[in-house]
Amino acid sequence: MFELISKAFDIILYQPLFNALVVLYEYIPGHDFGIAVIVFTLAIKFLFYPLGMKGIAAQKQIQDIQPQIKEIQEKYKDDKAQQAKATMELYQKEKVNPLSGCLPLLLQLPILFALYRVFWKGLNEGQLHYLYSFIPAPSSLNYGFLGLIDLSKTFFITVNDQKGYYWPVLILAVIVGVAQYFQTKMASPAKSAPKQSDMAAAMQKQMLYFLPAFSVLILLNIPAAVALYWLTSTLFTIGQQYIIFNKKKI
Repeated sequence: MFELISKAFDIILYQPLFNALVVLYEYIPGHDFGIAVIVFTLAIKFLFYPLGMKGIAAQKQIQDIQPQIKEIQEKYKDDKAQQAKATMELYQKEKVNPLSGCLPLLLQLPILFALYRVFWKGLNEGQLHYLYSFIPAPSSLNYGFLGLIDLSKTFFITVNDQKGYYWPVLILAVIVGVAQYFQTKMASPAKSAPKQSDMAAAMQKQMLYFLPAFSVLILLNIPAAVALYWLTSTLFTIGQQYIIFNKKKI
């Protein structure tokens, strides 16, 4: 059963995405793998642009009603059942679905898994058998990005049996962490919002600081192509958040 699911995943998701990346790599001037990754990521983000905007808009709606939710929590702090009922009534009144922000992400998860596999495996020769018959195999493989970084490498490398560090990966990973921090910060409630409970404040702080730091640690141990994808995707999402959060000001 697992083998069948894995094969279906390869045919339906991984193989088309892999072929698309190869085509971009082949036809982008200079055969720059990094540019191919960026263009590929942007194409995927534009493909899911409506879903992404819908998810961010739902997140913004929930932010906007936080003062009312806080009032309900204070009013029914000793009656959890009534608190839950009043909160649901508020959601219905404001036409807010608290799960609608998660739905777009859930729909994209299979493709996200396939994307990570594409960038993890790269264009190495062992993967070229996934090419369609009408897609030419690259004559040579260059994992460079603007001559600045080899996207096939991780931070921890071994050269001539000696362990070392590939510092460009650390720099890229840190940039991703900073971008993710600003993405999370932008999506956090404004300072003017009502004071949160200790638990909610702690969770928000964890999201703000822990997740970017954890992302950096993860990216140090996987090929830098994933970090470049992550950075491009995060910057695109920041742009989407800016459009939604400043919609009333435009």
